[in-house]
Amino acid sequence: MDWLNYHHLLYFWTVVREGSVVAAGRKLRLSQPTVTGQVRALEESLGEKLFERAGRKLVLTEVGRYVYRYADEIFTLGHELQNGLKGMPTARPRKLLVGVAEVMPKLIAHRLLEPALRMSEEVQLICTEDRTDKLLSDLSLHALDLVLSDSPVPPASGIRAYNHLLGECGMTLFATARLAKTLRRGFPKSLDAAPFLLPAEATSSRRSLMQWMEAQGVRPRVRGEFQDSALMKAFGQAGEGVFPGPSVIEAEITAQYNVEVVGRVEAVREHFYALTVERRLRHPAAVAISEAARTQLFRQG
Repeated sequence: MDWLNYHHLLYFWTVVREGSVVAAGRKLRLSQPTVTGQVRALEESLGEKLFERAGRKLVLTEVGRYVYRYADEIFTLGHELQNGLKGMPTARPRKLLVGVAEVMPKLIAHRLLEPALRMSEEVQLICTEDRTDKLLSDLSLHALDLVLSDSPVPPASGIRAYNHLLGECGMTLFATARLAKTLRRGFPKSLDAAPFLLPAEATSSRRSLMQWMEAQGVRPRVRGEFQDSALMKAFGQAGEGVFPGPSVIEAEITAQYNVEVVGRVEAVREHFYALTVERRLRHPAAVAISEAARTQLFRQG
């Protein structure tokens, strides 16, 4: 039976936590070549590369992130054991590792995840934002518990994962008070040639909105396209154009960005999913998120 060398694992864990081999050497009071050699020994024993070069920096590979998650659990438990023997409190919150698709509206992500922090059992959220394909890769390696996305798992992704629909709602169009007042008259025909700020082309909400406008005989003047929904709203707040958002957070958007409603488009539906590798949600926090979304956030659709 092959045994894992926990000294090698400790050196790897310390490099990740400290951010570099040099910093890990200072922490461990070891020379840089010694730390590097121990990490390489761990890679050889596992048969996988744990780091790769990105310019002058070391970054974790997908396998490296997977190994680090286990190493962190192992050494956190070790510290708890030491503290327990000293009579110190050992309770630690259950972790929920969440990937948030970068196109996901941040206000929606907050509203969806908030119930996890209101549970009787303390939960520590660890959120990562990235491209959906990258998050799905991490999910398949069990480096994430779930991914929040505005679209289901693409059939061509090759990743075995399940779509849990959290809810759906219509779309609202927002703008500064002056622009909204002008465009509300004659809506939606008034949108023709109006300045627009839109999500990136690859998003489902962008495609649905453009199809709806085409059906209305409306051709907007696109002034900007954004992968980050919060940045899009910031430009809208500055008066650069009309921007869309989920109707379910209409009140939050108008209050936070000091904008007004131009019009509502119930025909364009926005969907939000929790993607997991489990057919049924099992993590208590994930179950709480799903139940709150269906019974509270999206109850009126």
